Amino acid sequence: MPEDFVRRCWLAGSVLLTGLVAGCGEPPTQSEAPPPRVTVQHPVEREIIDYSEYNGWMAASETVEIRSRVRGHIDKVHFTDGQVVEKDQLLFELDPRPFQAEIDVAQGQVEVAQAQLEFSIAEEARQQELFEKKVNTKADLQKAVATRKTWDANVIAAQEEVRRRQLDLTYSRIAAPIKGKISRAQLVAGNLVNAGGSDPLLTTIVALDPIHVYFFVDERALLEYRQKNAQSTQRTHDKPLKDSQVPFEFGLETDEGFPNRGILDFAENKIDVQTGTIEVRGVVDNAEARFLPGSRVRVRIPVSDPYRAVLVPDEAVLSDQDQRYLLCLNEENVVVRRNVTLGRLLEDGLRVILPGASDEESVGPNDWVITLGLQRARVNYPVEPMDADGKPITR
Repeated sequence: MPEDFVRRCWLAGSVLLTGLVAGCGEPPTQSEAPPPRVTVQHPVEREIIDYSEYNGWMAASETVEIRSRVRGHIDKVHFTDGQVVEKDQLLFELDPRPFQAEIDVAQGQVEVAQAQLEFSIAEEARQQELFEKKVNTKADLQKAVATRKTWDANVIAAQEEVRRRQLDLTYSRIAAPIKGKISRAQLVAGNLVNAGGSDPLLTTIVALDPIHVYFFVDERALLEYRQKNAQSTQRTHDKPLKDSQVPFEFGLETDEGFPNRGILDFAENKIDVQTGTIEVRGVVDNAEARFLPGSRVRVRIPVSDPYRAVLVPDEAVLSDQDQRYLLCLNEENVVVRRNVTLGRLLEDGLRVILPGASDEESVGPNDWVITLGLQRARVNYPVEPMDADGKPITR
């Protein structure tokens, strides 16, 4: 084989081997990814009050069932179903003629008894005169005295019967015993009604101003509420709850928050052994009849004096088993973890962060807390902080 050919083959192989070795080297390095963007904000610091919250219901301060005290036919109905009626306002009127007729009969009985009484008085005087002349016996005189006393009593009984019949006539006009909202008429004109509690109900009236709120609290909480609002250092458990002037706030199902106010005025005299709670009642002004009996309400009672608290959005709070924590930024925009102790959740979605034992277990109004993009943030890695409007934050 010619030497020149061998030399050329050797050079070609060397070049090919060099290319293969070069192709097996490390790939070119790529530029590092930029830090992820996250939304951050400072914790809010403001004055708040701690509350205990309950579920309750509203009830009328007074409820009256309207029934007839006498038997008769309804002649007129003097109200519109559902209207607000005043105290002593006429509601139903029974036919008065039978009652007036009974009064006339009773009055006649009075006149008969009065005539008999006058005759017996004269007879007693005559028997007394005869007895003094020894014409009759003592038994005749005693009989005349007894007859006079009998008719004296008969006159009184007849007069009382007239008054009773007059009272029945008064009862034929049925009036409202309280001011309040009336229900519909269960019986209308022409119907016969009987007297007595088991007879048909005519209607009902509920007093709406004031109106009551009922709910259950545990005994310990009730004692704390009373002591907190006590006007002196004297014992409070043996005084009416109304004297303690314990305030509460409440909201209907359609209300936002707790916009309405009231005062606790009554607690039951025993504790429910099954639940360990006691029923309490609050009183609420209701002059405009905004609240109705039976409405469900959310109730809260203040359990602390006003104090300044640190608040963060509840969605910023993360959980690691039983430990709650926040992701914050240090001065180099590196994510750091802060273990925190939570307070209550406010109605505006902010969560109270309680003071911690050290700076690593608390946050302050100057800290930056990650609120959005938490899934992109990693502890000890940098991020690019943005405000709520999506603008970069320069520090």
